[in-house]
Amino acid sequence: MLPLIHVLLLFSSLLSFSPSISASQEHQFKVDGKLDKAAPVLAGLKQPIIVAKIDADKYKRLASKHEIDGYPTLKMFIHGVPSDYYGPRKADLLVQFLKKFIAPDVAILNSDSAISEFVDAAGTHFPIFMGFGLNESVISNLAVKYKKKAWFSVAKDFSDAIMTKYDFDKVPALASIHTAQKEQSIFYGPFEEQFLENCIKQNLFPLALPINEDTLQLLKDDDRKIVLSIVQDEADEKSLGLIRILKAAASANRDLIFGYVGVKQWEDFTESFEVDKKTKLPKMIVWDGNEKYFSIIGSESIEETDIGTQISRFLEDYREGNVIQKRITGLSFIDFIGSQMGIRLVFMIIFVVAVMILILTIGKEEPPRVGRRDQVDHGGSSVSQKEAIELLRATDKED
Repeated sequence: MLPLIHVLLLFSSLLSFSPSISASQEHQFKVDGKLDKAAPVLAGLKQPIIVAKIDADKYKRLASKHEIDGYPTLKMFIHGVPSDYYGPRKADLLVQFLKKFIAPDVAILNSDSAISEFVDAAGTHFPIFMGFGLNESVISNLAVKYKKKAWFSVAKDFSDAIMTKYDFDKVPALASIHTAQKEQSIFYGPFEEQFLENCIKQNLFPLALPINEDTLQLLKDDDRKIVLSIVQDEADEKSLGLIRILKAAASANRDLIFGYVGVKQWEDFTESFEVDKKTKLPKMIVWDGNEKYFSIIGSESIEETDIGTQISRFLEDYREGNVIQKRITGLSFIDFIGSQMGIRLVFMIIFVVAVMILILTIGKEEPPRVGRRDQVDHGGSSVSQKEAIELLRATDKED
């Protein structure tokens, strides 16, 4: 019997013959390269995933059928049924995501070795929820709902060594595991769906979450406020010390998400919160995940001494409403997810201005024609209105 094969299809505009490469075209080539790197690994899986590429300009009918309106766009075909792919695009993360995408909703583990193999295969990018002495039916609905964000399993048979390793002393129990951060917690119930889902939502992220483009994707469906700490460099000793204290605060405040970001790691993002070279860091704000954030009166900057007390006071002031509401400058949350930041942002701004000038110039030269889609060749320009709109759409596609 032949193995079941799934397909990851890239719709792109194959413009490699162009003498110059725009930012959107360069983005396509980057995605192509990442897929080329991931393709052999995906093809070698127990359930192979074949990577294919389609020239959407050449096969317009196929692109139209799947509602492709910008490039590059990824579609996943499971049992021939298409769905949009919104996961990570770095080669290693893409492989991990797709392995989970085609895996059973809930893995059944019947031995210590099966548990170890499952954890190893799951990798480090997504959390693991493992039920011990828990019936599969209890967790199956939520496993389907959160399949794109976590691994789910139930262990039917295990030794005392496993109980010691995962730090539980009775069953049923649900372990939440973040392998990369070496974090785990145990939930003993109640296991009614409402309480179980609340536990899963609160443990989808590590206690202190590094903010980057991939983690922003994961945050977009969570309605909790984000306590965001902005540091100079995530990797320096002072920042690592702050992160350890943030984890302790997060454990006691599960109704909030605690995140951190370094100016060195993502300067464009931090500038949206009024951070510049004169800003005293670390800086803490509370962000709604979109366009609004809150500065805490008198508690915005964190001093080096007694950090724990300062964070406690920060949270107390926030809950009491001692805040100043502000709006982020520049891009919103959704824009950050889809943008390439830096160079691409500059390209978009310049391009939009150029298109507006072109349209205004055309409008002065000839009256508007309703229902016409003719190309306009004005002043030697090779950019038509239709081409401009299509390229503008391309820049708005998700990364």
